[in-house]
Amino acid sequence: MQYLRIGQSNLIASRIGLGGMALSGSYGSVSREDGLRVLHSSFDAGVNFIDTADVYGAGDNERLIGQFLRSHRSEIVIATKGGATRDSEGRATNNGDPEYLIKACDASLSRLGISEIDLYYLHRVDPRIPIEDSIGALATLVIKGKVRAIGLSEVSASTLRRAAKIYPISALQTEFSIACQFARDELFDVCASLGISFVAYSPLGRGLLSGEISSAIDFESTDIRRNIPRFNNAELEHNLKFVSRLREIASEINITVAQLVIAWVLKQSNSLFAIPGTRNVNRAKLNANTCDIELPSWVLDELNQMPTESMIKGARHNEQMLARTGL
Repeated sequence: MQYLRIGQSNLIASRIGLGGMALSGSYGSVSREDGLRVLHSSFDAGVNFIDTADVYGAGDNERLIGQFLRSHRSEIVIATKGGATRDSEGRATNNGDPEYLIKACDASLSRLGISEIDLYYLHRVDPRIPIEDSIGALATLVIKGKVRAIGLSEVSASTLRRAAKIYPISALQTEFSIACQFARDELFDVCASLGISFVAYSPLGRGLLSGEISSAIDFESTDIRRNIPRFNNAELEHNLKFVSRLREIASEINITVAQLVIAWVLKQSNSLFAIPGTRNVNRAKLNANTCDIELPSWVLDELNQMPTESMIKGARHNEQMLARTGL
């Protein structure tokens, strides 16, 4: 495993972390026991960077990870997020109100069972609230000793620059994979110029690039992919043709498809972190071991030259979720 400093903070984290979202039913059912096994398997493979959010499983994801932290707190860099909420009718909304963010952080601390969060993100920008006000609230949390460093998730370059003028931003978390590359052109340079680490979430394309899906499937009722355009059966059938070539390449160099695409993500920037998620103990270990893989030049050449925009059909989010991003 490789370890890097997150931004200009004092946090040293594994380049491959664990995205906790999959452990709370977002991609299908998973038992609490299996969730804990995944956490322990990742840790045993060198992962010390765990990512969660208060909205995952309506707080249950933080409680699960909090259970794991009871025996490993001093060894883990824990990141969580606040600001993605639901209204009285259950619709997803954004809340960047300073008073709300202070309360959300306190609630996350309680569910995690810890006194200080290592990295606290504003999960989504609230268009009603100036970003300066939201960042001011997160800065207050640092001053009060409740948070060690702050980050943003899914924001534009201009918003990132505005935020960085208020308080040092340690990390920007945004979707990035071989099937979703807009961040490289729009955000990598800005992060580098401001000393901000880029954290790639969904490097496996929410499982599309894992190699585990081989045909159109009927996702479980709780699986969020039921509402993501690129997983609709017609689009998915097309997209799996792209994945089939990835499977061939991975087979030629004797690694998994997931390892292939994670290794490609890590090659895009020397200061980049990736936080793949999984519900499977063995895949958690294989994902973590990707840091030891050096892709042959011919593989990198082919992957870099793939016209992914024309090879992948369907948006990465539905219209409602896309509208909630700050991009």
